Amino acid sequence: MLRVVVVDDEPLARQGMRQLFAKHPSVELAGEAGSVAAAADLIRRVKPDAVFLDIEMHSGTGFDLLRDLPDPPDIVFVTAHNQYALKAYDVAATDYLLKPVNPKRLAIAIERLNKARKARLAGTGAADKAPVLRLKTRARMMVVRADAIVAMQAEGDYTRVFAEKTPAILASQSLGKLEALLPKPPFVRLSRSLMINGARLREIEYMTRDSTRIWLNGCADSFVLGRAAAAKLRKDKASDPAAL
Repeated sequence: MLRVVVVDDEPLARQGMRQLFAKHPSVELAGEAGSVAAAADLIRRVKPDAVFLDIEMHSGTGFDLLRDLPDPPDIVFVTAHNQYALKAYDVAATDYLLKPVNPKRLAIAIERLNKARKARLAGTGAADKAPVLRLKTRARMMVVRADAIVAMQAEGDYTRVFAEKTPAILASQSLGKLEALLPKPPFVRLSRSLMINGARLREIEYMTRDSTRIWLNGCADSFVLGRAAAAKLRKDKASDPAAL
């Protein structure tokens, strides 16, 4: 059963989606919300598999909602406006439906959601094995595969994310919040301010008793560790050489 939530500030639009979902026995409507704040609370409570999300609402936009959710479910945008299609791609939306919703297109969207869900549950497909992070910046939301992330460095309440083949990204989420979304191993928190992808460790230079420099594959920058962080690195390397 695919559990979904509908978010739209127009009651008639929500009613229309209810009627369309009634023709799909495999879909359970787990709840509805008419504002960004109500939707965020609902999604956290019911933890749906997918959200059918309007973009332009009186209380904000669908993109505002996604910025409030560190790990949102699958998203299908449902909107009367086609100019947001590229931005929807940036946040890895599963589908993009135009109002009024065509029943055949809805069926295709549901099929896509079911396939994505089954692949995740089965753990099949390289693209589905690697989780993704939705990184919020001042200008946009970026979707980055976890296995492309090399290191993350705290900068106050922000995090500098170093990823392969892209300039460093200053994300508005804290390092702690992003850490909770990453698999361990291969990711290792070496200090309060630094987390690395241990699978990308390339070289270690023990410079002094209190200073160690490391290099990681996919990142031009090197990182200097203090004594405690270097000890953590040695400990993890000794306990799990494959992870570091």
